Amino acid sequence: MKIRDLLEIDYFLFFATVVLSIFGIMFIYSSAVTSTGLLVSQEYLRQIIWAASGLVIALVLSMINYRRLREITVYLYLGTLALLVYTCLFGKPVHGARAWIGVGGFGIQPSEFAKITTILLLARYLDDTRRSPAAFSRFVVSCVIVLVPMGVILIQPDFGTSLVFIPILLAMTFIAGVSMRYIFFLIACISTSIILMVLPLWQRHIMHNAIPSLEILTNSRFIFSAMAALSFIAVIALIGFLRYRKPYFFWILYGSMVVILSLGVSFVARRVLKDYQIMRLIVFLDPNVDPQGAGWNIIQSITAIGSGGLVGKGYLQGTQSHYRFLPQQSTDFIFSIFTEEWGFLGGLLVFSLFLLICLRLLRIAKITTDSFGAYIAAGLAGMYIFHFFINVGMTMGIMPITGIPLMFMSYGGSAVISAMTGIGLSLSIYVRRYTH
Repeated sequence: MKIRDLLEIDYFLFFATVVLSIFGIMFIYSSAVTSTGLLVSQEYLRQIIWAASGLVIALVLSMINYRRLREITVYLYLGTLALLVYTCLFGKPVHGARAWIGVGGFGIQPSEFAKITTILLLARYLDDTRRSPAAFSRFVVSCVIVLVPMGVILIQPDFGTSLVFIPILLAMTFIAGVSMRYIFFLIACISTSIILMVLPLWQRHIMHNAIPSLEILTNSRFIFSAMAALSFIAVIALIGFLRYRKPYFFWILYGSMVVILSLGVSFVARRVLKDYQIMRLIVFLDPNVDPQGAGWNIIQSITAIGSGGLVGKGYLQGTQSHYRFLPQQSTDFIFSIFTEEWGFLGGLLVFSLFLLICLRLLRIAKITTDSFGAYIAAGLAGMYIFHFFINVGMTMGIMPITGIPLMFMSYGGSAVISAMTGIGLSLSIYVRRYTH
């Protein structure tokens, strides 16, 4: 650990993080003020403590050589995985998900830290196998590393947090040079799984049973029969490809596996997730389908953002938040309060700061001479980008409500500390970008 390393950190990255954290504290305070000027929550004080602690952690990590973590990545990964399993069994239910553990007023959300440890282990594996000729097995193992914690989090069930692991996997495997056909396979499986999962609810609530045949997707007998038939086709295609090496056999196998996996995943997801969680995935298409339930959040959020205009109503002058129309306004919908009070220009400022963070992370991934560090930076970039676009899109009504916080700004100790830990690792990589 060297103090002089602090002089060599990426100041653009650190500056953007500090400014976003200050914005978060300011508007968490604003969210606690009522229309009569009464302060009804002390959340902003806890956020100050968490943000300050996180910045200290980030600076300390910048002075530590991140390569020292390489040998303990497996233990960090298994440790958080054990915490995730414990949380599933004995965690405290919050908003329908058993995602928290703790005593009294103190608690942590292990899934936030699982993102970081998964990035570290996957970066080590991809680095260890970067010269391996077995491209397919490299992709499969990478998927297993990511999908195990993702699956446990889905069981909690915390659908939003589980989704964050997908861009992490895609970003890191892409940077690591994994074949695009495998990456597109994963994207196709995920997209098709989500479509198959929400189609029955979509036709029931939005199409009003206009396509009754879609209900067959909830029939377990049909799903298992279709998977069995497609599995037989896939086996024949595999045998044909191995014997004759014809491309069409490969693509038949490819397409069959996409549908098989998508059917299986969508079936399991419908059994694990609550109806209201799946409903959130479709209500953004038409919030009036459930105006007093899942649609209420979107309607009020869009109203808040739209009423802000170009420059906003002014700090502490918002009405949607101060009259308590916005639910979870200090967490999921902090951006709505921000843009209501600071307007389009304020929102553009937040966009610019997150863009700066992502560009700096991508630059770190590009210029560092250590592939282990490059893969970590890529995974962190994927995580931050996904959090930003999903959260902001959710508040604007163009993305489903998934409960993903806006990093550095939303209220929550675990989210803040894990986000700052990622920044600390990035600063450490930047300081040592030209050394081995």
